[in-house]
Amino acid sequence: MRIWNELMIREHPQGAGPLVGCQLRYLITSEHGWLGGFAFSAAALRLRDRDQWIGWDTDTLGQHLHRILGMSRFLLRTSMHCHNLASLVLGMVLRRVGIDFHTQYGYSPWLVESFVDTEHFLGTCYKAANWTAIGQTQGRGRQDRERKGAKSIKTIYIYAIESAWRVKMGVAEPVGLQPLEVAEGLDADQWSAHEFGGANLGDSRLNERLVTSAQALGAMPGRTLSGAVKGDWPAVKGYYRMIDKPDDSALTAQAILAPHRMRTIQRMMGQSTVLCIQDGTDLNYTPLDQCQGLGVLYKNQTGAKTRGLHLHSTFAVSAEGLPLGVLGAQFSAPEPKSEPDTRPAASIPIDEKKTFAWIKGLRECVEVSGQIPDTHQVCVMDREADFFELFDEQRKTGKVDLLVRSKHDRTLDDEGHHLFESVRSSPVCAEMEISVPRQSARTKKSKQQAKAGHVQRKARVALRYLDIELRPCAYQKDKEPIKLRVVHVQEITKPEEDEPVEWFLLTTCDVSSPEQAQQILRWYCLRWRIEDWHRVLKSGCNIEKLQHKTAERLKRTIAINLVIAWRIMLLTLLGRQCPELAAEVLFSDIEIKVLRTNLKKN
Repeated sequence: MRIWNELMIREHPQGAGPLVGCQLRYLITSEHGWLGGFAFSAAALRLRDRDQWIGWDTDTLGQHLHRILGMSRFLLRTSMHCHNLASLVLGMVLRRVGIDFHTQYGYSPWLVESFVDTEHFLGTCYKAANWTAIGQTQGRGRQDRERKGAKSIKTIYIYAIESAWRVKMGVAEPVGLQPLEVAEGLDADQWSAHEFGGANLGDSRLNERLVTSAQALGAMPGRTLSGAVKGDWPAVKGYYRMIDKPDDSALTAQAILAPHRMRTIQRMMGQSTVLCIQDGTDLNYTPLDQCQGLGVLYKNQTGAKTRGLHLHSTFAVSAEGLPLGVLGAQFSAPEPKSEPDTRPAASIPIDEKKTFAWIKGLRECVEVSGQIPDTHQVCVMDREADFFELFDEQRKTGKVDLLVRSKHDRTLDDEGHHLFESVRSSPVCAEMEISVPRQSARTKKSKQQAKAGHVQRKARVALRYLDIELRPCAYQKDKEPIKLRVVHVQEITKPEEDEPVEWFLLTTCDVSSPEQAQQILRWYCLRWRIEDWHRVLKSGCNIEKLQHKTAERLKRTIAINLVIAWRIMLLTLLGRQCPELAAEVLFSDIEIKVLRTNLKKN
């Protein structure tokens, strides 16, 4: 206590106290000596912005105020210079303060509050340690009975020790969404509570089981739950009881994804531009002969069927390429066209076609646009989405832009001019270098075609752009043409042993300058993020090795793994793009210890 008091008296602006209520004090030590200290005591009696954010009334405040712990002192000595030390020690103390407080006083705090004087500090370490800024103080201290407001105004930060604190307090979520930082809530101990907590599964026990199961699976991706929990039989039994609920129960893939989807929207809210990348992938479950509800993905020449599910997803990424989350996931069990159905493709309504999934994904983005009006959404899609009905759907609202790689060399006018040649003959507006991702070669098998591969390489491309009118197809002649912009991307020199890049990118975005054309190309190059995510799902999480008796149960397990794969991918990209980020923000102490041990061996 003497050392703590001396440090605070000499080096902290507020001195050593006095503190009020239940208290804990910590010293930060190292081989270099004392680095600083913490103090925790009673929370503020009244804080307008905090109380509004929590949403409690006077009675609830009186019952649960003791569950909020105030971080009254946080000192790092100015003589110490160590990168990311502040966020490191913040994470360390938050992982143990709840346990220490319960040992000392017999109950656990649910929230920790702290204040940052933004005239002197930026609060960067709080953001890095996943605290949430919720408002400002009024400049009044605990003893300001005359309401003079003589103290400086500070930013209020909150950290949730208990993820289900709102449920335990009996207060509802605040009205309106709050934006989230991309890495907020990703720490190893809390991420599953943030991304799955609050799911409406029809039973609060199922909600808790979902959080704990996702936490275990996320720690060991690709393993069965039994392997992830190291044979903990009650945990295994509880997990499979949850997954094996009847197919008509409230436990659906969409209900599991709902909390993550909401946090994805909050992460989107913090971005000026978000790319909503759509794509589909087939999940092969042919070995599951007894599994009910699977569809036929394709048949070979001998009639042998590949059974499984088709997953069509909307994956949100920032304009810099950081994954923000899974905005939508559509599962389908495709069935071949029945023999009695002799309708030509043109006469089949669009909502009965496989391509309708692209329109549903666009509608989801339009629905979300009402919640994030200040965020520009661009739906990025590959050649399968090149059909007139999709662009016709977009112009109904115009709230979400499209960026689609063209597949069809359409006729543009009555004189017979075609899209591809018209754009090729327009002048080059710019040149730039892009990265062409690698593609693994695939040999021909009984149920799939061969595919040539190529290594990752750099390509120098020329850009052109042109305004066009997309004419309706023959069976939709009553529709008006749609005005679009096309950006042409063509590799300047032919590469060895590979096809040169040539893309025709149709977009509803404004393209009236070379800089805008370059931006469109950069956005489209980020479409491969969803391909990488599919690879993590299949190779990292091994979702095609799942075994369940019904397709509905498969969907539930896949839904959990969709979020796990997103987190793995985001952690990987954060490590590349933000190498200065403290490891303690995202990994537990034991994970860091294992990584350091492995690094020393290598």
